[in-house]
Amino acid sequence: MNEYIRKAKEEAQLGVNSHEGGPFGAVIVDKAGNIVGKGHNQVLKNSDPTAHAEIQAIRNACKNMGTHNLEECTIYISCEPCPMCLSAIIWANIKNVYYACDRKDAAEIGFRDDAIYEYFSGNNKQILKIKQINREECLDIMQQYKENSGTIY
Repeated sequence: MNEYIRKAKEEAQLGVNSHEGGPFGAVIVDKAGNIVGKGHNQVLKNSDPTAHAEIQAIRNACKNMGTHNLEECTIYISCEPCPMCLSAIIWANIKNVYYACDRKDAAEIGFRDDAIYEYFSGNNKQILKIKQINREECLDIMQQYKENSGTIY
């Protein structure tokens, strides 16, 4: 077993043992092979639907490294990332992702990642009602950020 996947599984086991959330764990490794971030699902513990293992590991790595840019890092996950976590991985600039179980394995035990993937593919539109409003009234804050040379990440 890959040593970092083993560490991700150990993180997942921590969450399962403590009943903090689902059976998911993640570790983030820098280019030298050091674990710079880790996390397990804490949705139930924190009453936070965003407290997935990958999000927790990204937050931990960013704090430890003092940056929002993890482009030199790799993430190892006990299960394929859900759409939210996949987006967070992309926002963190992580370029390499390794996972063990897949979304079908998660679905078999009741997790609903596929419903979101279906929404993004143009199906399952009943899952969410979304409508743009008041664009003109909010454009000024976008322009203000641009004029103040706001950092793009």
